Amino acid sequence: MIHSSSTRSAQIQNAAKSLLNYCIDNTWSGYDPYDALNSKAIDALPALGLRIPALVLTQLLKRSPFNLRPLLRVPKTQNPKAIALFLSALLSNRELGAKRSEALVHELTKTLLALRSTGTPYWGWGYSFPWQGRSVLVPRGSPNLVCTQFAATAILDLYEQTHDSQYLEIAASAGEFILNELYWTGNDAEAGFSYPLPTVRNQVHNANFLGAALLCRVYKHTGKTKFLDPALRVARHSAAKQRADGSWPYGEAPSQMWIDNFHTGYNLCALQSISRDVGTDEFKSRIVRGFEFYRAHFFREDGAAKYFHNRTYPLDIHCVAQSIITLLRFKDLDPGNIALADLVFDWAMRHMWDDRGFFYYRVLRLGKIRTSYMRWSQAWMLRALSELSLELDLTASNPHAEDQGDLLTA
Repeated sequence: MIHSSSTRSAQIQNAAKSLLNYCIDNTWSGYDPYDALNSKAIDALPALGLRIPALVLTQLLKRSPFNLRPLLRVPKTQNPKAIALFLSALLSNRELGAKRSEALVHELTKTLLALRSTGTPYWGWGYSFPWQGRSVLVPRGSPNLVCTQFAATAILDLYEQTHDSQYLEIAASAGEFILNELYWTGNDAEAGFSYPLPTVRNQVHNANFLGAALLCRVYKHTGKTKFLDPALRVARHSAAKQRADGSWPYGEAPSQMWIDNFHTGYNLCALQSISRDVGTDEFKSRIVRGFEFYRAHFFREDGAAKYFHNRTYPLDIHCVAQSIITLLRFKDLDPGNIALADLVFDWAMRHMWDDRGFFYYRVLRLGKIRTSYMRWSQAWMLRALSELSLELDLTASNPHAEDQGDLLTA
Protein backbone atom coordinates (compact mmCIF):
# COMPACT_ATOMS: atom_id res chain seq x y z
CA MET A 1 0.00 0.00 0.00
CA ILE A 2 1.37 3.44 -0.95
CA HIS A 3 0.80 6.55 1.14
CA SER A 4 1.45 10.13 0.12
CA SER A 5 3.86 12.04 2.34
CA SER A 6 1.14 14.41 3.55
CA THR A 7 -1.20 11.55 4.48
CA ARG A 8 1.57 9.67 6.23
CA SER A 9 2.65 12.77 8.12
CA ALA A 10 -0.90 13.19 9.42
CA GLN A 11 -0.93 9.55 10.58
CA ILE A 12 2.36 10.04 12.42
CA GLN A 13 1.14 13.30 13.96
CA ASN A 14 -1.98 11.51 15.22
CA ALA A 15 0.10 8.77 16.84
CA ALA A 16 2.43 11.37 18.35
CA LYS A 17 -0.46 13.39 19.74
CA SER A 18 -2.03 10.27 21.27
CA LEU A 19 1.33 9.45 22.84
CA LEU A 20 1.73 13.03 24.07
CA ASN A 21 -1.71 12.95 25.68
CA TYR A 22 -0.84 9.69 27.41
CA CYS A 23 2.31 11.26 28.84
CA ILE A 24 0.47 14.40 29.94
CA ASP A 25 -2.26 12.32 31.61
CA ASN A 26 0.49 10.51 33.54
CA THR A 27 2.18 13.82 34.49
CA TRP A 28 5.30 12.71 32.58
CA SER A 29 5.81 10.02 35.25
CA GLY A 30 6.31 6.32 34.77
CA TYR A 31 8.30 3.18 35.34
CA ASP A 32 11.79 2.44 34.01
CA PRO A 33 13.52 -0.83 33.08
CA TYR A 34 16.14 -0.15 35.78
CA ASP A 35 14.03 1.25 38.63
CA ALA A 36 13.86 -1.90 40.78
CA LEU A 37 15.83 -0.34 43.64
CA ASN A 38 13.08 2.25 44.10
CA SER A 39 11.01 -0.59 45.56
CA LYS A 40 9.55 0.13 48.99
CA ALA A 41 10.04 -3.59 49.71
CA ILE A 42 13.75 -2.84 50.24
CA ASP A 43 12.79 -0.82 53.33
CA ALA A 44 11.33 -3.99 54.85
CA LEU A 45 14.00 -6.32 53.43
CA PRO A 46 17.27 -4.33 53.25
CA ALA A 47 19.16 -7.39 51.97
CA LEU A 48 17.43 -6.84 48.62
CA GLY A 49 19.56 -3.73 48.23
CA LEU A 50 22.86 -5.61 48.44
CA ARG A 51 24.84 -5.99 45.22
CA ILE A 52 23.86 -9.50 44.08
CA PRO A 53 20.20 -9.33 45.16
CA ALA A 54 19.98 -5.85 43.59
CA LEU A 55 21.30 -7.15 40.28
CA VAL A 56 18.90 -10.11 40.37
CA LEU A 57 15.91 -7.92 41.29
CA THR A 58 16.72 -5.42 38.54
CA GLN A 59 17.01 -8.11 35.89
CA LEU A 60 13.85 -9.84 37.13
CA LEU A 61 11.75 -6.71 36.78
CA LYS A 62 13.38 -5.77 33.49
CA ARG A 63 12.87 -9.18 31.84
CA SER A 64 9.51 -10.19 33.29
CA PRO A 65 6.63 -10.27 30.79
CA PHE A 66 4.45 -9.08 33.66
CA ASN A 67 4.92 -5.74 35.37
CA LEU A 68 5.73 -6.66 38.97
CA ARG A 69 6.38 -3.08 40.09
CA PRO A 70 2.96 -2.42 41.67
CA LEU A 71 3.38 -5.64 43.69
CA LEU A 72 6.84 -4.54 44.87
CA ARG A 73 5.65 -0.97 45.48
CA VAL A 74 7.91 0.67 42.94
CA PRO A 75 6.59 4.22 42.40
CA LYS A 76 6.28 6.00 39.09
CA THR A 77 8.76 8.87 38.85
CA GLN A 78 9.66 11.82 36.64
CA ASN A 79 13.02 11.06 35.06
CA PRO A 80 15.17 14.06 34.02
CA LYS A 81 16.31 12.39 30.82
CA ALA A 82 12.71 11.69 29.83
CA ILE A 83 11.70 15.27 30.61
CA ALA A 84 14.59 16.50 28.46
CA LEU A 85 13.52 14.32 25.54
CA PHE A 86 9.92 15.50 25.84
CA LEU A 87 11.11 19.10 25.88
CA SER A 88 13.34 18.66 22.82
CA ALA A 89 10.49 16.93 20.96
CA LEU A 90 8.09 19.81 21.57
CA LEU A 91 10.70 22.43 20.74
CA SER A 92 11.52 20.74 17.44
CA ASN A 93 7.87 20.26 16.46
CA ARG A 94 5.49 22.80 17.95
CA GLU A 95 2.56 21.23 16.12
CA LEU A 96 2.61 18.31 18.56
CA GLY A 97 1.32 20.46 21.36
CA ALA A 98 -0.78 22.69 19.10
CA LYS A 99 -2.32 25.50 21.16
CA ARG A 100 -0.87 23.99 24.34
CA SER A 101 2.68 24.05 23.03
CA GLU A 102 3.92 27.13 24.89
CA ALA A 103 2.36 26.02 28.17
CA LEU A 104 3.82 22.52 27.83
CA VAL A 105 7.29 23.86 27.02
CA HIS A 106 7.10 26.11 30.08
CA GLU A 107 5.94 23.21 32.27
CA LEU A 108 8.66 20.85 31.05
CA THR A 109 11.37 23.49 31.40
CA LYS A 110 10.30 24.23 34.96
CA THR A 111 10.23 20.50 35.77
CA LEU A 112 13.64 19.83 34.22
CA LEU A 113 15.28 22.66 36.16
CA ALA A 114 13.65 21.49 39.39
CA LEU A 115 15.05 17.97 38.88
CA ARG A 116 18.70 19.07 38.83
CA SER A 117 21.06 17.16 41.09
CA THR A 118 21.72 18.66 44.51
CA GLY A 119 24.95 18.95 46.45
CA THR A 120 27.02 20.18 43.49
CA PRO A 121 27.90 23.71 42.33
CA TYR A 122 27.26 22.70 38.70
CA TRP A 123 24.08 22.12 36.81
CA GLY A 124 23.84 18.36 36.42
CA TRP A 125 21.21 15.65 36.35
CA GLY A 126 20.95 11.99 37.34
CA TYR A 127 18.42 9.19 37.12
CA SER A 128 15.33 9.03 39.31
CA PHE A 129 16.39 5.67 40.73
CA PRO A 130 19.53 4.10 42.20
CA TRP A 131 21.12 1.79 39.68
CA GLN A 132 23.27 -1.24 40.47
CA GLY A 133 25.91 -1.92 37.83
CA ARG A 134 28.22 -4.91 37.73
CA SER A 135 30.73 -3.22 40.01
CA VAL A 136 29.26 0.09 41.24
CA LEU A 137 26.03 1.43 42.69
CA VAL A 138 24.94 4.72 41.15
CA PRO A 139 22.90 6.63 43.76
CA ARG A 140 19.53 8.10 42.90
CA GLY A 141 19.94 11.62 41.53
CA SER A 142 23.73 11.43 41.32
CA PRO A 143 24.73 13.58 38.32
CA ASN A 144 26.11 11.54 35.43
CA LEU A 145 27.34 12.35 31.96
CA VAL A 146 24.52 10.90 29.87
CA CYS A 147 21.65 12.32 31.90
CA THR A 148 23.37 15.70 32.09
CA GLN A 149 24.13 15.68 28.37
CA PHE A 150 20.51 15.13 27.34
CA ALA A 151 19.22 17.68 29.84
CA ALA A 152 21.74 20.33 28.79
CA THR A 153 21.03 19.59 25.12
CA ALA A 154 17.33 20.33 25.69
CA ILE A 155 18.29 23.53 27.51
CA LEU A 156 20.43 24.55 24.52
CA ASP A 157 17.49 23.79 22.21
CA LEU A 158 15.52 26.21 24.36
CA TYR A 159 18.29 28.81 24.25
CA GLU A 160 18.47 28.67 20.47
CA GLN A 161 14.76 29.45 20.23
CA THR A 162 14.48 32.05 23.00
CA HIS A 163 18.01 33.56 23.10
CA ASP A 164 17.55 33.80 26.87
CA SER A 165 21.07 33.95 28.31
CA GLN A 166 20.10 32.09 31.50
CA TYR A 167 19.71 28.90 29.49
CA LEU A 168 23.16 29.24 27.95
CA GLU A 169 24.58 29.79 31.44
CA ILE A 170 22.94 26.58 32.64
CA ALA A 171 24.25 24.59 29.68
CA ALA A 172 27.73 26.05 30.15
CA SER A 173 27.62 25.02 33.81
CA ALA A 174 26.74 21.47 32.72
CA GLY A 175 29.73 21.65 30.39
CA GLU A 176 31.90 22.74 33.32
CA PHE A 177 30.70 19.69 35.26
CA ILE A 178 31.77 17.38 32.44
CA LEU A 179 35.05 19.21 31.94
CA ASN A 180 36.06 19.59 35.59
CA GLU A 181 34.62 16.44 37.16
CA LEU A 182 34.52 13.80 34.42
CA TYR A 183 37.29 14.54 31.91
CA TRP A 184 40.48 12.50 32.23
CA THR A 185 43.59 11.86 30.14
CA GLY A 186 46.08 9.01 30.01
CA ASN A 187 49.16 8.06 28.07
CA ASP A 188 49.66 9.43 24.56
CA ALA A 189 46.30 10.53 23.11
CA GLU A 190 44.14 8.55 25.54
CA ALA A 191 41.25 10.56 26.98
CA GLY A 192 37.69 10.00 28.11
CA PHE A 193 34.78 11.05 30.28
CA SER A 194 34.02 9.05 33.41
CA TYR A 195 30.73 7.16 33.33
CA PRO A 196 28.52 6.26 35.15
CA LEU A 197 30.26 7.87 38.15
CA PRO A 198 33.08 10.45 38.36
CA THR A 199 35.19 7.82 40.11
CA VAL A 200 34.90 5.30 37.24
CA ARG A 201 37.62 5.90 34.66
CA ASN A 202 36.64 3.86 31.63
CA GLN A 203 36.07 3.99 27.88
CA VAL A 204 32.36 3.93 27.05
CA HIS A 205 32.23 5.27 23.51
CA ASN A 206 28.71 6.64 23.38
CA ALA A 207 29.32 8.53 26.64
CA ASN A 208 32.56 9.94 25.22
CA PHE A 209 30.91 11.09 22.00
CA LEU A 210 27.85 12.52 23.74
CA GLY A 211 29.97 14.45 26.22
CA ALA A 212 32.18 15.76 23.42
CA ALA A 213 29.14 16.82 21.39
CA LEU A 214 27.74 18.87 24.28
CA LEU A 215 31.09 20.58 24.91
CA CYS A 216 31.40 21.45 21.21
CA ARG A 217 27.91 22.92 21.19
CA VAL A 218 28.67 24.97 24.30
CA TYR A 219 31.88 26.13 22.60
CA LYS A 220 29.89 27.15 19.51
CA HIS A 221 27.69 29.46 21.59
CA THR A 222 30.25 30.76 24.09
CA GLY A 223 33.44 30.82 22.01
CA LYS A 224 35.37 29.42 24.99
CA THR A 225 38.12 27.16 23.68
CA LYS A 226 38.52 25.43 27.05
CA PHE A 227 35.50 23.34 26.02
CA LEU A 228 36.78 22.56 22.54
CA ASP A 229 40.20 20.98 22.97
CA PRO A 230 39.18 18.30 25.53
CA ALA A 231 36.06 17.51 23.48
CA LEU A 232 38.07 16.88 20.34
CA ARG A 233 40.69 14.85 22.17
CA VAL A 234 38.04 12.53 23.61
CA ALA A 235 36.14 12.30 20.29
CA ARG A 236 39.35 11.47 18.42
CA HIS A 237 40.26 8.77 20.91
CA SER A 238 36.89 7.00 20.67
CA ALA A 239 36.71 7.53 16.91
CA ALA A 240 40.03 5.72 16.59
CA LYS A 241 38.49 2.69 18.32
CA GLN A 242 36.14 2.15 15.38
CA ARG A 243 36.62 -1.32 13.95
CA ALA A 244 37.51 -2.06 10.33
CA ASP A 245 33.88 -2.96 9.54
CA GLY A 246 32.69 0.47 10.76
CA SER A 247 31.30 -0.66 14.13
CA TRP A 248 32.10 0.35 17.68
CA PRO A 249 31.82 -1.91 20.71
CA TYR A 250 29.89 -0.41 23.60
CA GLY A 251 33.17 0.09 25.46
CA GLU A 252 36.72 -1.16 25.75
CA ALA A 253 36.40 -3.35 28.85
CA PRO A 254 36.23 -7.13 28.18
CA SER A 255 32.61 -7.12 29.39
CA GLN A 256 31.64 -4.30 26.98
CA MET A 257 32.34 -5.89 23.60
CA TRP A 258 28.77 -6.03 22.35
CA ILE A 259 27.56 -3.89 19.43
CA ASP A 260 24.03 -2.53 19.60
CA ASN A 261 21.64 -0.32 17.67
CA PHE A 262 20.93 2.71 19.80
CA HIS A 263 24.42 3.24 21.20
CA THR A 264 25.78 3.07 17.65
CA GLY A 265 23.15 5.63 16.70
CA TYR A 266 24.28 7.84 19.58
CA ASN A 267 27.86 7.62 18.31
CA LEU A 268 26.96 8.60 14.77
CA CYS A 269 24.60 11.44 15.69
CA ALA A 270 27.10 12.84 18.19
CA LEU A 271 29.91 12.79 15.62
CA GLN A 272 27.62 14.57 13.18
CA SER A 273 26.83 17.20 15.83
CA ILE A 274 30.52 17.68 16.62
CA SER A 275 31.36 18.09 12.93
CA ARG A 276 28.59 20.63 12.41
CA ASP A 277 29.30 22.74 15.50
CA VAL A 278 33.06 22.82 15.02
CA GLY A 279 32.95 23.02 11.23
CA THR A 280 35.20 20.07 10.50
CA ASP A 281 35.29 17.14 8.06
CA GLU A 282 37.75 15.29 10.29
CA PHE A 283 35.28 12.53 11.18
CA LYS A 284 33.52 12.25 7.80
CA SER A 285 35.04 8.95 6.71
CA ARG A 286 34.31 7.36 10.08
CA ILE A 287 30.71 8.60 9.98
CA VAL A 288 30.19 7.20 6.48
CA ARG A 289 31.73 3.84 7.38
CA GLY A 290 29.82 3.70 10.66
CA PHE A 291 26.51 4.48 9.00
CA GLU A 292 27.09 1.84 6.32
CA PHE A 293 27.53 -0.72 9.09
CA TYR A 294 24.45 0.60 10.89
CA ARG A 295 22.25 0.47 7.79
CA ALA A 296 23.43 -3.02 6.86
CA HIS A 297 23.17 -4.73 10.25
CA PHE A 298 20.29 -3.34 12.32
CA PHE A 299 17.19 -3.73 10.12
CA ARG A 300 15.09 -6.63 8.95
CA GLU A 301 13.46 -6.44 5.54
CA ASP A 302 10.05 -5.85 7.14
CA GLY A 303 11.30 -2.74 8.99
CA ALA A 304 11.91 -4.31 12.40
CA ALA A 305 14.82 -2.54 14.12
CA LYS A 306 17.18 -5.05 15.71
CA TYR A 307 18.87 -4.49 19.08
CA PHE A 308 22.11 -6.37 18.31
CA HIS A 309 23.95 -6.46 15.00
CA ASN A 310 24.20 -10.25 14.90
CA ARG A 311 20.84 -11.54 16.09
CA THR A 312 17.18 -10.64 15.75
CA TYR A 313 15.76 -10.66 19.27
CA PRO A 314 14.94 -8.78 21.37
CA LEU A 315 13.22 -6.10 19.28
CA ASP A 316 13.27 -3.07 21.53
CA ILE A 317 11.29 0.18 21.27
CA HIS A 318 14.35 2.28 22.15
CA CYS A 319 16.01 0.85 19.04
CA VAL A 320 12.92 1.72 17.00
CA ALA A 321 13.15 5.34 18.14
CA GLN A 322 16.89 5.70 17.66
CA SER A 323 16.66 4.01 14.25
CA ILE A 324 14.14 6.58 13.05
CA ILE A 325 16.28 9.43 14.37
CA THR A 326 19.54 8.08 12.94
CA LEU A 327 18.07 7.32 9.52
CA LEU A 328 16.66 10.84 9.24
CA ARG A 329 19.84 12.53 10.46
CA PHE A 330 21.79 10.75 7.71
CA LYS A 331 19.25 10.94 4.89
CA ASP A 332 21.91 12.46 2.64
CA LEU A 333 23.96 9.26 2.83
CA ASP A 334 21.24 6.98 1.47
CA PRO A 335 18.19 8.06 -0.57
CA GLY A 336 16.16 5.23 0.95
CA ASN A 337 16.55 6.37 4.55
CA ILE A 338 13.26 8.28 4.77
CA ALA A 339 11.29 5.37 3.37
CA LEU A 340 13.04 2.97 5.76
CA ALA A 341 12.34 5.26 8.73
CA ASP A 342 8.69 5.23 7.74
CA LEU A 343 8.75 1.44 7.47
CA VAL A 344 10.32 1.18 10.96
CA PHE A 345 7.49 3.35 12.31
CA ASP A 346 4.88 1.27 10.52
CA TRP A 347 6.31 -1.97 11.96
CA ALA A 348 6.27 -0.49 15.47
CA MET A 349 2.65 0.62 15.12
CA ARG A 350 1.61 -2.87 14.05
CA HIS A 351 3.61 -4.75 16.68
CA MET A 352 4.36 -2.45 19.65
CA TRP A 353 1.54 0.09 19.86
CA ASP A 354 -1.14 -0.07 22.55
CA ASP A 355 -4.43 1.66 21.72
CA ARG A 356 -4.34 3.30 25.14
CA GLY A 357 -1.70 5.59 23.64
CA PHE A 358 1.74 4.14 24.39
CA PHE A 359 4.39 1.79 23.00
CA TYR A 360 5.35 -1.60 24.40
CA TYR A 361 8.87 -2.27 25.65
CA ARG A 362 9.97 -5.36 23.70
CA VAL A 363 9.03 -8.05 21.25
CA LEU A 364 10.64 -11.38 22.07
CA ARG A 365 10.87 -14.57 20.04
CA LEU A 366 7.97 -16.10 21.97
CA GLY A 367 6.01 -13.10 23.20
CA LYS A 368 6.02 -9.44 24.18
CA ILE A 369 6.83 -7.35 27.24
CA ARG A 370 3.97 -4.88 27.21
CA THR A 371 5.11 -2.73 30.13
CA SER A 372 5.03 1.01 29.50
CA TYR A 373 8.32 2.75 30.33
CA MET A 374 8.28 6.53 30.32
CA ARG A 375 11.96 7.26 29.67
CA TRP A 376 13.04 4.22 27.70
CA SER A 377 9.97 3.97 25.48
CA GLN A 378 7.55 6.90 25.41
CA ALA A 379 10.01 9.81 25.63
CA TRP A 380 12.23 8.37 22.93
CA MET A 381 9.33 7.60 20.61
CA LEU A 382 7.87 11.08 20.98
CA ARG A 383 11.27 12.50 20.08
CA ALA A 384 11.50 10.22 17.05
CA LEU A 385 7.95 10.89 15.85
CA SER A 386 8.46 14.64 16.14
CA GLU A 387 11.35 14.36 13.67
CA LEU A 388 9.64 11.88 11.34
CA SER A 389 6.49 13.96 10.97
CA LEU A 390 8.56 17.07 10.25
CA GLU A 391 10.55 15.21 7.61
CA LEU A 392 7.43 13.97 5.86
CA ASP A 393 5.96 17.50 5.97
CA LEU A 394 9.12 18.67 4.23
CA THR A 395 8.84 15.89 1.67
CA ALA A 396 5.20 16.77 1.00
CA SER A 397 6.07 20.43 0.42
CA ASN A 398 8.96 19.56 -1.92
CA PRO A 399 7.75 17.87 -5.13
CA HIS A 400 11.31 16.91 -6.08
CA ALA A 401 11.59 14.81 -2.90
CA GLU A 402 9.14 12.37 -4.43
CA ASP A 403 11.85 11.45 -6.92
CA GLN A 404 13.49 9.52 -4.10
CA GLY A 405 10.60 7.08 -4.08
CA ASP A 406 7.21 6.69 -2.48
CA LEU A 407 6.82 5.72 1.15
CA LEU A 408 5.92 2.05 1.21
CA THR A 409 4.06 0.48 4.07
CA ALA A 410 2.70 -2.98 4.58
